[in-house]
Amino acid sequence: MICAHLAGIRVLATGGIGGVHRGVEATLDISADLDELARTPVAVVCAGAKAILDLPRTREYLETRGGPVVSYGTDRFPVCRSRDSGLPSPLRLDTPEAITELLRTKEARSLSGGMLVANPVPQADEIPTVEIAGLIEAALAQDDVAGVSGKAATPILLSGILALTGGRSLATNVALVKNNAALAARVAVALQGSPTG
Repeated sequence: MICAHLAGIRVLATGGIGGVHRGVEATLDISADLDELARTPVAVVCAGAKAILDLPRTREYLETRGGPVVSYGTDRFPVCRSRDSGLPSPLRLDTPEAITELLRTKEARSLSGGMLVANPVPQADEIPTVEIAGLIEAALAQDDVAGVSGKAATPILLSGILALTGGRSLATNVALVKNNAALAARVAVALQGSPTG
């Protein structure tokens, strides 16, 4: 986000954002993604927060920091790899033009920070929430045995999920990144054509 802002890029795409980690009571492990969204004026299109996080607390922290959180075309807050985290979306917008209008309104009122656009993974490519939850628990059990914790646990956890899905989680990641890039491009084009583009 920082580099995009310095380069004058107003919309970027990524896979899934970080957030409040499980066990935050003991670790205070909260991804810098959330604070960056609160201060850097860039719209981030993603597939939602990573499923390995404490999702209710992540959504609450996003609300606390005050940046708009938009779900694209759904009333449910999507999570990376699954279309529905089980949580309602704070705001739903259904077109790139509507997202652009919100960005313009925010900028016109000199409101600081960015905006999160949670774009659900295509249905054909998703790993349903119930399935991914079981995979995460299985991978977490492996991490506990290995004695890994903190930031080092995330790549090991994702590798465990990759192994447990036989590579399916990677295919889902590729699909969601392409989907996010396509939406980000449509928002950027609409923004460029806007009066303040």
